[in-house]
Formats: sequence, structure tokens, C-alpha cells
Amino acid sequence: MTINEAPENGDQQTRMDSRAAVHPFPSRQTPEPNRREGAVVSFDRHELREILNVYGRGIANGDWKDYALDFTPQKSVFSIYRRASEVPLYRIEKDPALARKQGAYAVVNAAGFVLKRGPELARVLRVLETKPRLSVV
Repeated sequence: MTINEAPENGDQQTRMDSRAAVHPFPSRQTPEPNRREGAVVSFDRHELREILNVYGRGIANGDWKDYALDFTPQKSVFSIYRRASEVPLYRIEKDPALARKQGAYAVVNAAGFVLKRGPELARVLRVLETKPRLSVV
């Protein structure tokens, strides 16, 4: 008997329905025990100091002009812009869900590629440091 054929008794129909029913796969995501409901992820004072030090050097070099901060329940993002009307050149992201896997911090470029990821913010921010420019006099 196929699914399209009408069953002759109700038992076969019940058996067919239970086999054909779609059950949702249980989620592997478990809520973090230390997180409050509705809380957002944010950078602490020391993290912001490190980020703003790198950003200040970019401003002094004339490479960057603007920034934006975004806080969501999943992650926090510091975006760096060349001009305010463009897409961000770089995004510094803090994602606590990845802290034990790949590291909570990441630097992502405008194309969406992860330039550096790791557990220490200072080490991840080194990818944004410019090398000193030498010129022949």
C-alpha cells in the first residue's frame, strides 16, 4: 500500500500518519546559565580602551573617519568606517558563544572575511596595526 492509496481500516491510516509525521529535531543550543533574559553583549571598559587606542591611531594616520557600536543579545560589534556613508571597512566582533571554540573576538573586513579570530582582544587587534612607512630621503 502506498501513501496515496486509501486505507481499508483506520489502524493502517493511524500507523501511516505516525510514520509520515515530521517531528522537530531537538535543539543543541542551551541557554547560558549566567545570562539574564533580554541582556545584551557589550564591550567592557578595558576592551573599549584597547579598541579605541587602535582606532585613534587609524584616525591619526587619516585612514578612518567614523565608527559605530552595535549591541545585541548574541554579540557586540564595533564598526570602523572610512566615511560615514559607506559600509564598514572593519568590524571588531565579540561573540561569547564562540569563546570556547574559536575565541570570542574577531576582526572581519568589508567583504565578510574573518581576518583574525582569537580569545585575546589585543592579539586580534594587531591585524589592524599598520606597519611603519619608510621613505628614502
